[in-house]
Amino acid sequence: MNAGPQIEASWLQALAAEFNKSYMQVLKQFLLHEKSQGHVIYPPSAVIFNAFNSTLLTQVKVVILGQDPYHGPGQAHGLSFSVQPGTALPPSLKNIYRELETDVQVANSSGDLSPWAEQGVLLLNSVLTVRKNFAASHRNQGWETFTDAVIKIINAQCSHVVFMLWGSYAQKKGQVIDTDKHLVLTAPHPSPLSAYRGFFGCRHFSQANTYLKRHHGSGINWQLP
Repeated sequence: MNAGPQIEASWLQALAAEFNKSYMQVLKQFLLHEKSQGHVIYPPSAVIFNAFNSTLLTQVKVVILGQDPYHGPGQAHGLSFSVQPGTALPPSLKNIYRELETDVQVANSSGDLSPWAEQGVLLLNSVLTVRKNFAASHRNQGWETFTDAVIKIINAQCSHVVFMLWGSYAQKKGQVIDTDKHLVLTAPHPSPLSAYRGFFGCRHFSQANTYLKRHHGSGINWQLP
């Protein structure tokens, strides 16, 4: 978890104080211990901070907040809800695509959301690592404090950002957001357990683009290559 070359310069500068705090040192020791015990950690260490390297702080237009990385082989690559090219779509992402097609008539088949990230969509998980095959295994080890700081930085330093907060967990984490300065869109989580309770039909993608066009001059192209 060396912050040096693994996180982009503007983010590193904004988050420098966090990397020096004691909770991050405790988190680093936890991850080292996990590895020393022979546990496989996802995503690979080189892409733990992929969300920040793909979307610069000065370019953030949308934040889609997830919880934990996928814990299966070949899935997680540091972007919330996204999977590596050639990987089967997880159920939540299938439901996101279903809503996307209904809302803005875009049909995607690839699960790699990198093109969204490159347009200013910060695909941020609350927890940035997980042990293979053990969902939520790295919660309450310090990552939540780190990503809370990320949200506060975006709230303070960026203008007219759309926050898509799906599920009560994301919505609680987003309570610090200034709704006079940013657009906060809330809906149930897109997982099969809750998507029918209001995620389907939320129309967040079209709402985001209407807002972004008004404040930034252009929206997000949700169509993946």
